[in-house]
Amino acid sequence: MNRTFQLSSSLLVLAAICGAMGSAQAADLQAAPVYTKAPVVEAWNPWMLRVRALGVLPDAGGSSVNVAGVPALSSPNSGLKISNQVVPELDISYFFTKNIAAELILGVTRHSISGTGTLDGLNIGKATLLPPTLTLQYHFTDFGAFKPYIGAGVNYTVFFNQSASNQVFNGLAVTNLHISNQWGGAVQFGFDYMLDKHWGFNVDVKKLWLQPNYSATVNGAIPVTGRANIDPWLVGAGITYKF
Repeated sequence: MNRTFQLSSSLLVLAAICGAMGSAQAADLQAAPVYTKAPVVEAWNPWMLRVRALGVLPDAGGSSVNVAGVPALSSPNSGLKISNQVVPELDISYFFTKNIAAELILGVTRHSISGTGTLDGLNIGKATLLPPTLTLQYHFTDFGAFKPYIGAGVNYTVFFNQSASNQVFNGLAVTNLHISNQWGGAVQFGFDYMLDKHWGFNVDVKKLWLQPNYSATVNGAIPVTGRANIDPWLVGAGITYKF
């Protein structure tokens, strides 16, 4: 009898201990903090590239021509015409913030130069232009995939591979040509339409104020000087890649 009572008592004590331990474990499980994994934040890259087809459209109205000793051929009776051109162009942009960026455009274009007015029909020559242009831009970011921007900056145009035509027209032939390198201002507006976080489509328009001085020689002896009001519009469309 005593042995049975002792066994029962032991079982009750053991059950009480197990119940207490279970309650303690349950309390510990309920009190355990819940940790959630932080969302992955993708690193922001400030670089953007664009490749465009660029139309270079000079506006040479108001260019001056001064032919020494021949007033009839001088301004305002004479002027210059500079051919349009379409070339590939590379654009590199760096974003200081989501809205503020600097853009550098690089491209090379070659143009033919001819006379107007009393010099109409005279082939003057050709020149190649390297017109790197740096602008500071503001990008609007409140329109979803459509991201318009405006900008302003400076241009420095280098003229090289200059060649006189040496073609005789009405007894005149340009035998020497030199155009000076020139600084100029620039303004722009355009937009990117992003297809996803990396790729998009771009349209861009720039206006450059570019008015270099030039000198030439006619018939190997007559000096000609003046200012070429090139003042081109740069109209481009192409592909955007945002890193």
